[in-house]
Amino acid sequence: MIKYELLPQQLIRLGIVDENTFFEPSEGYIYDLSIHDASYLNRLLTVNLSRKEERASGFEQSQALVHRELRITNGTVEGALSALEYGVAFNIAGGTHHAYSNRPEGFSLINDQAVAAMHLLNNVQGLTKIMIIDLDVHQGNGTAEIFAKESRVFTFSMHGEKNYPFHKPPSDLDIPLPDGCEDEEYLNNLTDSLPGLLDDFKPDFAFFQAGVDVLDEDKLGRLSLTLDGCMQRDRIVFQECKKRNIPVMVTMGGGYAPDIKSILEAHCNTFRIASDLYS
Repeated sequence: MIKYELLPQQLIRLGIVDENTFFEPSEGYIYDLSIHDASYLNRLLTVNLSRKEERASGFEQSQALVHRELRITNGTVEGALSALEYGVAFNIAGGTHHAYSNRPEGFSLINDQAVAAMHLLNNVQGLTKIMIIDLDVHQGNGTAEIFAKESRVFTFSMHGEKNYPFHKPPSDLDIPLPDGCEDEEYLNNLTDSLPGLLDDFKPDFAFFQAGVDVLDEDKLGRLSLTLDGCMQRDRIVFQECKKRNIPVMVTMGGGYAPDIKSILEAHCNTFRIASDLYS
């Protein structure tokens, strides 16, 4: 998507970040992907997905696509390690939350947040609990399935009730929202739920899926948030996590408004708020 190329340029142009704050993720298959089924991984990495799997993924499979997915995943793992040091980090891509343990779906082949979460749990001493805060307009169905029996990871998804995916495996907490949901209802739901979840579960780390497909003009979203409402959403997440000293790894998720300027502004706002709070 063009937004992935334009967003770094826009962030620099607006003075939100400078070139020195960017990093390029490692290449290749270097992190443990075993949250995914071995047979599925073999088919994916050798470009031997079935026609059904290929259609479900939304992509024409190729070695270049495998390379892209691995690099996105590496970026989320390495960003999470950076967030442990700096309090927050971003992957301008990432958020492939529709990838199940054993199959691709919805432009997601490897579940980058799930891989990164398990990497932290298995390799960072003292880190024992993680919360995934998924505020993309689409429920994180793959993430919910992967962590259904993993007590160390709490999955929270607030999403469009009638939107894709049509089969929604239960997260630890799902808040389905009606079509046309506006700022006040959305933000009330978030402020009524997130602080209590953080206090009760007490995660050591959080992943934030910050999709901007919640915007009113988004052609796939069906919710009705304004740019200001979306920005307030991000502020709530960052403030509540920072207040509790919970590092946050952010993936940008969806955004499909017809006007690319709206998408870029909404994503830049997410970076802007984090920069203000953590600098």
